[in-house]
Amino acid sequence: MPIHISASQTLHAVAKRVPWAIANHPQVLEQHQRKQSASPHPATAKNPVYLWGKIQPLTLSHDEKIAYYRQQLSDVMPSLFEKWQPIVGTYANEIRLKKMHTRWGSCNTRAKRIWLSVYLPAYPIECTEYVIVHELCHLHHANHSQAFWQTVATAMPDYQKWHNILAGKSGYLD
Repeated sequence: MPIHISASQTLHAVAKRVPWAIANHPQVLEQHQRKQSASPHPATAKNPVYLWGKIQPLTLSHDEKIAYYRQQLSDVMPSLFEKWQPIVGTYANEIRLKKMHTRWGSCNTRAKRIWLSVYLPAYPIECTEYVIVHELCHLHHANHSQAFWQTVATAMPDYQKWHNILAGKSGYLD
C-alpha cells in the first residue's frame, strides 16, 4: 500500500476483497499452477491436456493447448448455439472466443455479442452448454436477478452442477 494510506484504510481495503478472494481461490490457484507447470519444451510439460473433461494422450505447450482448445470450441459452437438459442428464446448476433482468466463467458447485451473462454474445452461439454445458456439468458436479463436465474433454471434445470464444476466447488480437475 502507498505510504500515505492509513492502517485502517488498508485493513478496510483488504477486508472488502476477502469474499472475492475466497470465492475465486480455486481459479487463481489453478492459473498459478498452470503457469508454474508450463515448460519451454512440450515433451516435458506436466500439465495434462483435458478435452471435454477427459484427459488426452497429448503433450502440448501452453500456447499449443490454447490453440487446440480454441479449435475444439470453434468446432462445437455452431451446434451448441443452434441447440440452445431456441430453448432460451433469444439469439446472439455474434459469438467470439477469448483467453479469459477470470470469466467463462461474457455478454454485450446491446450488440448481442457473446464471448466464451478458450479454456472451456478442458471441462465436460455440459459446462460449455451452461455458459452458453447463462450468456444467452443475459439477453433477456442484463443482470443476475432472481428472474435471470429462473430463466437459466427453466432452460437448463441441472445448471447448478455445471456451474459448481466451473466455480471449483466440485473437486473436478483438482
